[in-house]
Amino acid sequence: MKIKFYKPINKILEKYIEGYYFIDEDNQSDAISYWTFPNNYTIVTITQNGSLKQSDNKIVIVPSEKKNIFSNITYRYNTPIEIFYLKPLNEVTIYFKPMGIHFFLDKVENYYDEDSTKEIEFNPFSDFKTKMGEIFGILDREKQIEELEDYWLSKFVEKDFSTMKEIIAAIETNTRIEEIAKRHKMSRQYLNKLFKKNIGKSASEYRKIHRFRKAIFDKNQVKNLTQLSYKNSFYDQSHFVKDFKDLTLKSPKSFFEQVDTEKETIWFFL
Repeated sequence: MKIKFYKPINKILEKYIEGYYFIDEDNQSDAISYWTFPNNYTIVTITQNGSLKQSDNKIVIVPSEKKNIFSNITYRYNTPIEIFYLKPLNEVTIYFKPMGIHFFLDKVENYYDEDSTKEIEFNPFSDFKTKMGEIFGILDREKQIEELEDYWLSKFVEKDFSTMKEIIAAIETNTRIEEIAKRHKMSRQYLNKLFKKNIGKSASEYRKIHRFRKAIFDKNQVKNLTQLSYKNSFYDQSHFVKDFKDLTLKSPKSFFEQVDTEKETIWFFL
């Protein structure tokens, strides 16, 4: 089954949401399976008439015995996860950019837990399940997208996260984390506390994943893996290889031999 990844149409939403994809319940009984690699998005998945079972490196979605709307939030994983559907179900998965979900929810940190593999049901609004059920009932994709975006836009609240945005931008550079903390007149420990509260992971985890993700998209702009490692501020080739093995369970050479970053659809990497 081919999955299409949609970018937000609304100009406000596109600032905070990377995109979303749908899976539709149909007459097919074939299972669906794909791998997703570590990223810095906050991911909200809403499923109709299904339930979720999660282990360290696998999420299994199965039909529920009763009609329901089940939703969960994923914000932190450091190794690849296999997503397995016993059969296609109605589902929409939304990728919020770093800090993006905070503009739609209050106290997002209530959904973050030290045990990131813990199953946390996501039900942020009193009308959430009812509205999502209505959206799943729409058969026309364009109308479905319009209703989905209108719903999230109705929850949008402008907020000032300028300091946190500055810190995130600095973490995405090669500046030492201690120096970034000092620049903002805080300890590294407090900076990490802010990251865990606002992003759900430490600053060093965020940077490691950011470098990995950037390396994937820079791959076709360089001649070899050595250039790729230095382009993305890895200390040396061994550091580059170690981080890739940590996050993909493969060496960079093996990863890029098996995954064609030009041909694979974007949702595979998300």
